[in-house]
Amino acid sequence: MSKPVIVHTHAGPNPWKVVIVLEELGVPYESRLVTDVKGEAYTKINPNGRTPAIEDPNTGITLWESGAILEYLVDTYDKDNKISYTSFPEKYHTKQYLHFQMSGQGPYFGQTTWFRHFHPEQVESAKKRYDEQLVRVIGVLDKILTGKQYLVGDKATYADFAFIPWDNAIPWIFGEENAKILPEDKYPNFFAWHKRLLARPAVQAALEEQGKARAQAHKK
Repeated sequence: MSKPVIVHTHAGPNPWKVVIVLEELGVPYESRLVTDVKGEAYTKINPNGRTPAIEDPNTGITLWESGAILEYLVDTYDKDNKISYTSFPEKYHTKQYLHFQMSGQGPYFGQTTWFRHFHPEQVESAKKRYDEQLVRVIGVLDKILTGKQYLVGDKATYADFAFIPWDNAIPWIFGEENAKILPEDKYPNFFAWHKRLLARPAVQAALEEQGKARAQAHKK
């Protein structure tokens, strides 16, 4: 039995793509909520002061950046290719979509969240720009998913899972405007895919852990 992988988390989206993959692979893990990402204790683990980071006692590695972590977990623990491919071109298409999540979805969704919820001033031009970019990314995914259940091949992969936490935050990001900005009937492939992924037990377990982390963070 392998030792639990330590996952340094917070309540926001990025750490939970890592937890989803661990749940899907049945790898034991321990979630540790980071309350001070810029503190000395945590920056010794991740000098960038962001979550997630992992410490794997089974291999001795400490690793940060969620995309790198997902690739490491798949390389190390998905020997049966349950959520990945070794075949060509599927292996590289899966990496392609992970990089799209990291460079496209994550930054735009993050900036939309910042300007709608945390920026000290209301900057309508910034809100408009990032709202439009978030919707654009959803449109790209909807087109990619035409006639498909998953991004690559006939199974859910780590690339699909990488999108879940930010996609799941959309109703909170847009609040009362959500249905107007992102009507489900305009993006049917995207919403069917997202609901399909949410129905997976591993995804539900990971999001339940995120809920616990959010509740714990709010107490502090």
